[in-house]
Amino acid sequence: MSNSPAPCSRSWSISEDSLRRYVFYASENCIQELLSASDSNKVGSGNDGWKVLGMDNGVEISKRRSGSLHTFRSRWLLKSVSPQQFITVANAIDAAKQWDSDIVEARYIKDLEEYLSIIRLKFGDCAKPLFRNREFIVYERRETMDDGTLVVAVASLPKEIASGLSPKQNNSIRALLLQSGWVVEKLDDDSCMVTYVVQLDPAGWLPKCFVNRFNTKLVMIIENLKKQVLACPTHGDS
Repeated sequence: MSNSPAPCSRSWSISEDSLRRYVFYASENCIQELLSASDSNKVGSGNDGWKVLGMDNGVEISKRRSGSLHTFRSRWLLKSVSPQQFITVANAIDAAKQWDSDIVEARYIKDLEEYLSIIRLKFGDCAKPLFRNREFIVYERRETMDDGTLVVAVASLPKEIASGLSPKQNNSIRALLLQSGWVVEKLDDDSCMVTYVVQLDPAGWLPKCFVNRFNTKLVMIIENLKKQVLACPTHGDS
């Protein structure tokens, strides 16, 4: 008889009010991390740990080591595009497959507030190795700062809470999106500067080269997003 412990299958059932309070608290830290990553791109921000990997078609890709994992960051200028126009496209979950072809399912599980949601993302068996057969149960918080900067913070819920909201499917691996999101800054010439940050734990061994080549996927996603945004009719910032 094997002495191996049974896999953990705990799940927590919590009230909607408790879930709302937890997500609001957790997302505060994520928002501050995103704003810090955006600020560190600016002149005078030196020893912040970010290493620029290169420029690809106007998109700067960099990474920073965080323990055993890496945080990836991309930054680019979108001309003649308002922050609201960009966020409208980037947050259109029903259109997510158009800018990330690896996604096979993206759906809202629960809306906690007008600006606070729980989402399930599923990547298929044809996805890149880093995402293959992975699923994520994440919160999404959308916030407008005092200076008009738009921030969208996205991160995984703890596995026990996620299991209570959406049981894991047998054919998928539940990975953790440790932090991710957008910071979209309005510029004076009706353009915007976009910073995207992502750090994930793929939950399963992968060759280091796959994790370190995540920047290739970032460039692909950004190019697809740029095409979608530029094709979107401008409705102003209202």
